[in-house]
Amino acid sequence: MTEQARTPEMLPQAGHSLMYVVTRPEQIMVRGKGSYLWDANDNRYLDFIQGWAVNSLGHCPPVLVKAITSQARQLINGSPALLNDQMIAAANLLTSVSCLDKVWFGNSGAEVNEGAVKLARKYGAERLNGAYEIITTRNSFHGRTLAMMSASGKAGWDKLFEPKVPGFVHIDLNDLEEARAAVTDRTCAIMLEPIQGEAGVFPATPEFMTGLRRLCDEKGILLILDEIQTGVGRTGKLFGYENYDVEPDIMTLGKGLGGGFPVAAFLAKDEVCLFEAGEQGGTFGAQPLAMAAVNAVMNQMINKNIPERARKRGNSLKRKLKKLGKETGLMNIRGMGLLVAADLPHDKGADVVAYAFDHGLLINAPRPNTIRFVPALTVSNAEIDEMLEIMLDALRSV
Repeated sequence: MTEQARTPEMLPQAGHSLMYVVTRPEQIMVRGKGSYLWDANDNRYLDFIQGWAVNSLGHCPPVLVKAITSQARQLINGSPALLNDQMIAAANLLTSVSCLDKVWFGNSGAEVNEGAVKLARKYGAERLNGAYEIITTRNSFHGRTLAMMSASGKAGWDKLFEPKVPGFVHIDLNDLEEARAAVTDRTCAIMLEPIQGEAGVFPATPEFMTGLRRLCDEKGILLILDEIQTGVGRTGKLFGYENYDVEPDIMTLGKGLGGGFPVAAFLAKDEVCLFEAGEQGGTFGAQPLAMAAVNAVMNQMINKNIPERARKRGNSLKRKLKKLGKETGLMNIRGMGLLVAADLPHDKGADVVAYAFDHGLLINAPRPNTIRFVPALTVSNAEIDEMLEIMLDALRSV
């Protein structure tokens, strides 16, 4: 055990004062590096969840640690009403490498998705005769605020925390005819994830995406892409929309944007940016520490060509999963870059996840018959092979 690691007796009773929102294992994580986590007993775990695609460069990447440490010595938080140098640099960087013109910084994916919806409704109010409805997809996931739970098409959420926020219409992913039929004079935007991550990694087809772009242009409405999970190199491109021949009017980013530091953003075309002073804001938005994280992560992504590395590693992972499937029944290997999923020949995903955890591997089952893999974009081939060995044992045992 390293000198920095705390012994179990030094730690508070696990979960004693935490409000219950999820069932967590009793192990307490205290340290991370690259693709690995260590608990208080110095047990090592190969992490193929990475905080749900948050740690884009792995745990505690030196470039991020250095940037945050350096910025903490200068200025942690100025004011959301004042400019800071890191904010300006991050905004200029994001707009220079994307198809969007302006950016607003927040703290979480749900927050910036709400901001994107507000901006679309402002556009509808001023440019589309008061249109306010937003078309989203069934099985989508946009966050856990009241409005974003209403926007999401996640099964089982339709009756939670009633009454729902009105103004969202749901269609099936990849059903262009249903999308066209759903557009009325009340519609101001269509909002979707390029890949439905929480649903089990289901990509939008190129035909659907290009069709939606044409439909939005024809009707004069906005196309919003929720790239909270697909942005920042995850799909093998810097942004998920680059896998398609489309440009969004609004795009949201989060998760991997700060490499583990909490930060999010939404970007928009100039003609969509209609907010007046006071209509959008947040106490912690664009604070220098988060902006330093964005600059460090984005520059590393660009300078080290991390998205291309993720594309190659993802293709290798899918090939190896298909080979594993011949022996274990694993099937329907899918995804882009390092956002990958596979279906099990049974509904024992939770058992597979539990076995893997007990043998030092963190994976996720978004559905009973699906395993999702979202490792660090810097994951090595050797680490992929290590994961597959544990997966093989898990599948054989379960």
